[in-house]
Amino acid sequence: MKVSDLIGSRKEVFAISDDDSVLQAAQYLHDKQIRAAGVVNAQGELVGVISQSDISDKVAAQNKCPTWVKVSEIMSSALITVSPNMTFDDSLRLMEQWGVHHLVVLDDQHEFLGMLSVNDLLKAMVSDEKYRADILESYVFAVR
Repeated sequence: MKVSDLIGSRKEVFAISDDDSVLQAAQYLHDKQIRAAGVVNAQGELVGVISQSDISDKVAAQNKCPTWVKVSEIMSSALITVSPNMTFDDSLRLMEQWGVHHLVVLDDQHEFLGMLSVNDLLKAMVSDEKYRADILESYVFAVR
């Protein structure tokens, strides 16, 4: 299974402006029911990622006002990227190696295609295990 299989059916790429306030970012993440989003500059180029943990660790825990802090001040800019052709196993290894829950997906032209989350990987694992269990059950309880 490849990254493209995991994100292929998505219709929306979630991104916010680096000039938005952290309050706007928190509202965006809440409204979209996501835990992280890409951050783009005025030219539409991906420049970072903001996550709920960025907001909690760098704003809330430090008692800063989310209205006054810009996304560009707290976003993660050291991005860990994957291509649509990267395998499930390699993606999982990257997450484990870097201790992250999201990977940025870029195509060959470095266009931002979205993010791959640990939840995406878990859903795929559960689906695969259910498929295996169903096959085993049909074999064990087959009418003979």
